[in-house]
Amino acid sequence: MDFKILCSDLDGTLLSTKNDVSEFTISEINRIKQKLRVILVSARMPKSMTYLQNRMGIQGNPIVCYNGALIMQNNNELSSTVILARVANEIYQACKLKNIKLGLYHKNEWFVGETSMRVEKEVFNTKANPIFESTHTTLKRWEGENIGPHKIMLMGGKKSMDDITGVLQNEFVPALNYYRSNDRLIEIAPKSASKLSAVKSILGPEESLENVLAFGDNYNDMELLQQAGYGVAVENARIEVKKIAKMVTLSNKENGVAKFIKDHL
Repeated sequence: MDFKILCSDLDGTLLSTKNDVSEFTISEINRIKQKLRVILVSARMPKSMTYLQNRMGIQGNPIVCYNGALIMQNNNELSSTVILARVANEIYQACKLKNIKLGLYHKNEWFVGETSMRVEKEVFNTKANPIFESTHTTLKRWEGENIGPHKIMLMGGKKSMDDITGVLQNEFVPALNYYRSNDRLIEIAPKSASKLSAVKSILGPEESLENVLAFGDNYNDMELLQQAGYGVAVENARIEVKKIAKMVTLSNKENGVAKFIKDHL
């Protein structure tokens, strides 16, 4: 297979810990980065990706942030799609009834109403600090500025998340994509944004999806893994992801992406 681009998810895939890549991964990326464009494709915000780019020496390449809602290269914005502030406010009102907290992301800013164990985990995992401001205030200001979030993160108990999933499915699916990261976390993005559409948009004139080698572990990776030239799941991926992948490599904690690169590239 003639690979020209390597696209990898970060959390649970390329990262061997919660917030970093291993020396083995850095070594393998350094070995192949002159032959392949290495593009990070994640639900993270830009600054939570660029420090990893720097670690691997691939900072000149594009990054796909917020599951495709924002594409950046060298601090330049290549593409941006946001959720309307009005729609975000409707989600906020529905969540308020179920005691679900929101994290609101726009470009390199992350807003939360208050700290929590979940917020502190996110700070540790992504090396980004939030701006503390009430969700109502943030959304009101954004509405006046005619901007909206690239991503909304819903944080709550399992029962609340079960309940709000039904609301999202019944009332918001025409305008939004959402996926459940775990029992207590749901990530929401604009409907037109996806990792696949973002990767398609940055293909060069001599590149096609057939030239893409893609790695992932979660539901938001499935579309890209299915349509890329070769889709690889890590061993710790969700069962549904492993079923559609062409190959399953070792887990992220065992440096599965780097092991695949070493063995096949």
